[in-house]
Amino acid sequence: MPWQTTYRSRLATAEQALAGLGPGANLYLGGNAATPRHLVAQLARQAPPGAGITLGHVLLLGRDPLATREHPGVRHHAWFVGPADRDQVNEGRADYVPCNLSEIPRLIRERSPGLDAALVTVSPPDKHGFLSLGTEVMASLAATECARKVVVQVNSRMPRVLGNSFLHVSEVDAIVEMDEELPELPPHDPTDVERRIAEHIVPLVPRGATLQLGIGGIPDAVIALLCATEGLDLGVHSEMISDGVMKAVEAGLVTGRQKTRHRRKVVTTFVLGSRALYDWVHENPIVEAHPCDHTNDIEVASCNDRLVAINSAISVDLTGQVSSDSMGTRIYSGVGGQVDFIRAAARSRGGVPIIALPSTAQGGKVSRIVPVLAEGSGVVTNRSDVHWVVTEHGAVNLYGCTLKERASRLLRIAHPDFRPALEEGLRRHYRW
Repeated sequence: MPWQTTYRSRLATAEQALAGLGPGANLYLGGNAATPRHLVAQLARQAPPGAGITLGHVLLLGRDPLATREHPGVRHHAWFVGPADRDQVNEGRADYVPCNLSEIPRLIRERSPGLDAALVTVSPPDKHGFLSLGTEVMASLAATECARKVVVQVNSRMPRVLGNSFLHVSEVDAIVEMDEELPELPPHDPTDVERRIAEHIVPLVPRGATLQLGIGGIPDAVIALLCATEGLDLGVHSEMISDGVMKAVEAGLVTGRQKTRHRRKVVTTFVLGSRALYDWVHENPIVEAHPCDHTNDIEVASCNDRLVAINSAISVDLTGQVSSDSMGTRIYSGVGGQVDFIRAAARSRGGVPIIALPSTAQGGKVSRIVPVLAEGSGVVTNRSDVHWVVTEHGAVNLYGCTLKERASRLLRIAHPDFRPALEEGLRRHYRW
């Protein structure tokens, strides 16, 4: 049967596609810029109170139409917490599952009693009947393989991103055609502090390095400074790419010629940024999207020599423990891929694992380098895994250092206004 016939036979309205997903249903929802918002809105309309529906996902952007005060029948099961569900998690109306990003597909495959449905956004089919997962592969392939029912929202605004990112029409149970703009996260100009942090990171990046970058002012500032240096021949193997990577490729900074895995390719598991970025990744042969159990697999990522992993933190204590997903007991984000890439960079030949953060928060009122982490803070990266820590005041390498040496070095990159208090805290807590 031609795929076009199959496609037409599986067309449905959102209401028809979600019919039967009633009490006790266990659902997976694509996230980031690939959330099928039309399907979510319909689920919000038809989910009855007390339905006991579980909705698993990674990061959700924007307003959540399934806020559980309005829809007590739907409970989020988040592997990474964001603005849409942060209050719900911290008020006990939704659940957070701390886990490394590389492990989410495995959790989905092993989860009991299994998935009733996977809801994802895809691009229109190509001439062979393949639908691209576009801006987020992440765990969506694992979910569609496991789910009893696969529902896709075909959105012409979704770019066709190449790589291991495709579903065939024959693998889909219901197709809902609905165009809508993708959520955007436009770049912003880095602050002075972020530029100063970048100035300390850039000397740590060797020629021919492969970069793992997050999103925000620090990665953008790093790329801007690196673009001023010719002949670096950098590569990218990252859980995400944003507008900065696009600019780096266009400037000739990122070529991938010296990568030792996925040579000449920019590898990612999700794309988040501006509309210009989404247009750029569309059918762009240099970009490959893969599931996160490939991109974030330590063995895969560490195959790239000189892997430079740049990750952020909420706070770091004077022994090197890194808290990244919570502020005390309040959950803020998630573990994500930090541990995956910090360990991969440490294993990579010539690799450089980096934790980068401003030295203060709340407009300079509090230090983000602390004697001890706040009560309840999650330790995302263990002190034994930490190598370089960078603030606007410098860069220090903690690898192989004693606890006293770590404290001494971290004090050098703390904000000067807080160093006396940190030294006092050091004496009080550790008696050094």
